[in-house]
Amino acid sequence: MNLTITKEQLLNGLQAVQNIVSTRTTLPILSNVLIQAEGTRVTFTATDLDVTISCSVEASVTKAGATTIPVKKLFGITRELANAEIELEVDDKNVCSLRSGPSFFKIRGLAAEDFPPLPKFKDEKNVSLPQEKIKGMLRKTSFAISTDESRYVLNGIFISLKEHKLTMVATDGRRLALADEEVDLSEKSQGEFIIPAKTVNELNRLLSDKGDLEIKFTDNQAAFTLKDDKGFSILVVTKLIEGNYPNYRQVIPAETKERIPLAREEFLHALRRADIMTSEKQNSVKLALTKNNLTITANSPEVGEARESIAVNYKGKDMAIAFNPGYVIEPLNALTNDEVFLELIDELSPGVLKINGPFLYVVMPMRLS
Repeated sequence: MNLTITKEQLLNGLQAVQNIVSTRTTLPILSNVLIQAEGTRVTFTATDLDVTISCSVEASVTKAGATTIPVKKLFGITRELANAEIELEVDDKNVCSLRSGPSFFKIRGLAAEDFPPLPKFKDEKNVSLPQEKIKGMLRKTSFAISTDESRYVLNGIFISLKEHKLTMVATDGRRLALADEEVDLSEKSQGEFIIPAKTVNELNRLLSDKGDLEIKFTDNQAAFTLKDDKGFSILVVTKLIEGNYPNYRQVIPAETKERIPLAREEFLHALRRADIMTSEKQNSVKLALTKNNLTITANSPEVGEARESIAVNYKGKDMAIAFNPGYVIEPLNALTNDEVFLELIDELSPGVLKINGPFLYVVMPMRLS
């Protein structure tokens, strides 16, 4: 294999894939990046056997071929090089010679044949959307993924492709975030699956505001192909979480009694200030509603107290409800809307946060002390 590539393209390719490579792996090949060169493209692939990421970039290939090289070493060398152009040459023993200006390196690799193969996906189960939309949906839901490993079906995002809608749901049992988007769906492309948190983190990192994302899936794997208009493409293949996702519709209150419009930034900063005065033992913030007023209070004996009032449009009966402040701050952080709506039934029922758009967030209240 012999090729010439710019430092920028090589870094782009390695940066896209190297995150999932574990330094503590029992299989040496999993510390390596698979490099496949052909025509005017080089494809870099890394895997931890659960998630596989491939990235294709431009290069000038004089001799096609494939090899695997320790990714952290290759990335470290590339990052430190002073010259913009790099020449890679690999012999039949998988020793890679790297030249750039006055610098020369030799890195020992392993045979490409030993690298785990990529799974195949049929074309019928697929759907395409702008990356920007998927990025926004993940931002509005991924913070609610459960980290409790005993309930492993909640350790990811549930994706439903049904009735011309793509729906994403994340919950940890104490709160639930849901976002959906209209999408063109064929009969064969309908389905439901759960993608693990690790894959969600990679997608959050890789998705951009331009280009499209194509989703393909089987019973136990899903593939996400990110393409932009510059010919840069990334493929993320993931194993799916097995098991049945709980019926999240049951958690969403059918109707609420009060709907309070709030300026998102003002509400968010007031909650952040109140959160400072909570403690591990007393981790709740009280929201008290009276006519045209919302009072936010935090009180913990060992820390002190905070109290703040916001003018709101509220005509209902006096009411107080307590929440874990973090559970209300996180969705407010993830949203970009100027106005949000807090919907309440009573002090013991879940609160619902909505926007003028396809998003809702359900949060369980805490006992008022």
